[in-house]
Amino acid sequence: MLINLTKGVLLEYGLSLPPLMLQFEFNPQTLSRTRTISITRGNAPGTRGGYDFALPTETPRVAQGVSVEPEQFNLQILLDATDRMGDPNLPGHAVAVTLGIEPELDTLRSMVEPKSQGPGGLQMLSSLGLGGSRAFQRDEHPSVLLLVWGTHILPVFLTSVQVEESAHLPHLVPYRANVTLSFQVIEGNNPFYQVEKIRQTVGAALNLATGVSASVSVSF
Repeated sequence: MLINLTKGVLLEYGLSLPPLMLQFEFNPQTLSRTRTISITRGNAPGTRGGYDFALPTETPRVAQGVSVEPEQFNLQILLDATDRMGDPNLPGHAVAVTLGIEPELDTLRSMVEPKSQGPGGLQMLSSLGLGGSRAFQRDEHPSVLLLVWGTHILPVFLTSVQVEESAHLPHLVPYRANVTLSFQVIEGNNPFYQVEKIRQTVGAALNLATGVSASVSVSF
């Protein structure tokens, strides 16, 4: 059975030195997306789990104390240099033979390390020690990334990287690894998230227009 793999891209959005980008084959069996709300519960009768209501016009009052948390999701990717190592005609062959997937792993590590503002507005790894000596001069911050796959371009923070190396070169450099990535979507008035919300609204409208819905069983 042939599987058509599509490319995913993780791209740092900023003036970075060096610029960070990771391209990977992306065709997961599962992708976990989680959106939650936080509910502040009152102690008075009728406020446990939300305020009392009877009419649709009262629903804004019902939701007092409720806040929506940013969406989070996890995905797993495979980093594998086997093909590049075996074919001298493929781009990156020489690097793969000596370094395996170490450059890709270094890119992911750099994406989760804090950055400092450098000369000319460029962002550099804080660990290089090129920022100011005082905390207010260093201005350390995580990377803003764009996760691109399919029709989605999401601005995210990379919150966790878990690497399971499964094959190594004779000098113990990995050339194959399963990597689990955790993200938090940066929601707000940035252009990427606004486009994603429009896409989501259009998709919901199409679902309503076609009358497609899940089968739901309700009993009292």
